[in-house]
Amino acid sequence: MNWKKIVSAALVAFCLVGTASAQDSKLMELEINLENYDYPFPVHFITIYNQQQPLRMAYMDVLPEQPNGKTVMLLHGKNFNGAYWEQTANRLATEGFRVVIPDQIGFGKSTKPEHYQYTFQQLALNTKAILDTLGVEKTSVLGHSMGGMLATRFVLMFPELTDKFILENPIGLEDWKLIVPYNTVDWWYQNELKKSYEGIKKYQLESYYDNNWQPEYDEWVNLLAGWTLNEAYPLIAWNAALTYDMIFTQPVCYEFKNVTAPTLLIIGQRDRTALGKPLVSEDVRKTMGNYPELGRKTREEIKGSRLIELDNVGHLPHIEAFNRFIEPLIEFLEE
Repeated sequence: MNWKKIVSAALVAFCLVGTASAQDSKLMELEINLENYDYPFPVHFITIYNQQQPLRMAYMDVLPEQPNGKTVMLLHGKNFNGAYWEQTANRLATEGFRVVIPDQIGFGKSTKPEHYQYTFQQLALNTKAILDTLGVEKTSVLGHSMGGMLATRFVLMFPELTDKFILENPIGLEDWKLIVPYNTVDWWYQNELKKSYEGIKKYQLESYYDNNWQPEYDEWVNLLAGWTLNEAYPLIAWNAALTYDMIFTQPVCYEFKNVTAPTLLIIGQRDRTALGKPLVSEDVRKTMGNYPELGRKTREEIKGSRLIELDNVGHLPHIEAFNRFIEPLIEFLEE
């Protein structure tokens, strides 16, 4: 694929739909691997070699002052990176936990490859490589949103490494490809090229926060929108499209019954996130992303799991309702 030609052509189209509005918002142009954006903790890198290419994978390793001997790994969602775990990591470290926070390939400060076959199995192997580098032999695994699908795959592949398993409003509790028409990677790519500051904020306002915006939410809009100002944004958009296809075609919900680790589900009850809602009728749309129902169904699927239901909380409990999120999490981890 000739990315120089694609970038040139895509920028012409993108400038017509996104740049002016984003500039009006006084956004900072972000470099492709967020080199000009500071993370809350020191960032380290490993180089992994797969699919005939070297890739740099970023991670943060937060060490407690008084270790309790336990590690927690935090896996980010699709529209985020490891930085949004700052408050969670600080509190866990205060409680004595070592906290490992990867940026998956294609996200945050990690490499955005031109060619990559994204699978949750491959991302799980990449994530394990960080633990191997650090010499971590046992960890609790917490996944949010897309990170919940990855966390599920990780604990299924590496049960011997898993201490405890936590899902925070994960996507993938249902199989969308059964009801949503398939769209190609090219379709998702063109959709990503249309992204703008206003569109990103509108989606988060309505989907995450029930139209109740707080100033601290701005950072997570600015991170995505700032990328749209970069001349290499088409490459970022291409990786985003590839990960959409991974999410859509690789459901994990059928394998929850095989999870053996002690499991905690933390589910914001207002959440209605589901992939492909714009592609179905209104009647079908109403049946998708019913997190109160999906959380209870998943509790039944994962033997012995516990469910914390957070009323009037959306897709991001650790951002929107931190205290209500962190207290049951710590109690579960310390058992």
